[in-house]
Amino acid sequence: MGVAGSGKSTLGKLFAEIAGATFYEGDDFHPAENIAKMRSGIPLTDVDRERWLQRLRETIAGALAREEFSVLACSALKAKYRDTLAAGDPRVRFVHLTGPPALLKERLTSRPGHFMPPSLLESQLAILEPPPDALVIHCEEPPQEIVAGLLQELGLRAV
Repeated sequence: MGVAGSGKSTLGKLFAEIAGATFYEGDDFHPAENIAKMRSGIPLTDVDRERWLQRLRETIAGALAREEFSVLACSALKAKYRDTLAAGDPRVRFVHLTGPPALLKERLTSRPGHFMPPSLLESQLAILEPPPDALVIHCEEPPQEIVAGLLQELGLRAV
């Protein structure tokens, strides 16, 4: 979890590949209206996010029911969003990716074709409620190093 540009997709995919998990991209679950709104530079509201969060929750519930080791990359910026996603299940863990706003903005500026414009970063930072119980990872290091540290922190091995 984390704001745009923190490396959720890059690190999530790499972590899943190395750890032998299934990767789910949270952006793939957004309704078309949400994508259009963000592409236009309009921040999403809690109401906009409801259907998206429910789709993500259903995906998490399915993975848990199958006992599937999985990674879901999504912003999960507010405590109530994370509450919806976890639904009280202690098997759901959050890793909060964070970094300096200048680096995040630079990353957003350099990724062409993505629907999330750099102008929305400030709105995400403004509503971010850092989770007190998440594992916090700073995203400045190279992805391979971050994933190696994350595996070690979680007591996991590469497959």
